[in-house]
Amino acid sequence: MECKKEENLKECSCTYKYCNIKGICCECIKYHRKNGEIPACLFPEDAEKTYDRSLEFFLEVWAKKLGYKLVKE
Repeated sequence: MECKKEENLKECSCTYKYCNIKGICCECIKYHRKNGEIPACLFPEDAEKTYDRSLEFFLEVWAKKLGYKLVKE
């Protein structure tokens, strides 16, 4: 399968300018998954800019955006 990096870059919402895998989605997903993180493209724009890619932050952001209340123990 051929990588469509240039096409992917048009839609990539990652603002981390030092990322060397930007636009190479399969590598991005693999990298973040290995680190227990979520890729930037799945975060809302304002949350992406924090560079917090943790699953906990992802769930917190989307729960708030969708109107859910999180119960923390």
